[in-house]
Amino acid sequence: MAMNVIVVGGGKVGSYLAALLLSAGHKVKVVEVFSGEMPMLRRDLPPGAILAGDGTDPAVLEAAGIRHANVVAAVTGADETNLVVTSLARFEFHVLRTIARVKNPRNAWMFTPEMGVDMALNQADLLGHLIAEEMSLGDMTTLLKLRKGQFSLVEEKVHPEAAASGKAVRELKLPEACVLVAVLRKGEMLHPAADLTLQPADEVLAVVHATQAGKLAALLGPRKG
Repeated sequence: MAMNVIVVGGGKVGSYLAALLLSAGHKVKVVEVFSGEMPMLRRDLPPGAILAGDGTDPAVLEAAGIRHANVVAAVTGADETNLVVTSLARFEFHVLRTIARVKNPRNAWMFTPEMGVDMALNQADLLGHLIAEEMSLGDMTTLLKLRKGQFSLVEEKVHPEAAASGKAVRELKLPEACVLVAVLRKGEMLHPAADLTLQPADEVLAVVHATQAGKLAALLGPRKG
């Protein structure tokens, strides 16, 4: 379903987000106060998707169509601006969904529902956790994040010396928060039924909770020690 989205902040993050949303069929209006960003915006976006003005000004938000917006995303490089925008969107205009970029991780504690923020995108925190997670997963590949990163769709080949190699699915001691989705073998997709025996080089697709991904990686990867 197409949504009406207002993006406040037309820098690299805002312009990329707007282009992505437009390509998905959504209606987007980018609000940018600095004239220096306009050449890039006009190059990357259609004219009707751009509005020059201060996103902390209620009149500008009105002109952007905020009363019909489903989502407001505040992605400027200033945390205080993003908080003002989301507060206005939620408490003045009653927008159902608000998203704010956190520029300085030390300010993350302020980005709460009480300040009008439904979802805070803390880039430094997300990157740090992602790097730490990937370092702990060995050869496991994260294909997709689900439920704000709580769960992941992952893929890993069964190592010849893995604990899971040569065992039927019913024999596997899978982590509690883990479901096998499919097994890819020699170009064929197999249903991970209880009697399916995993073979070396099988590609296992699974949905697993972030806290359990390491256990799954240990089961499918080479034995340690």
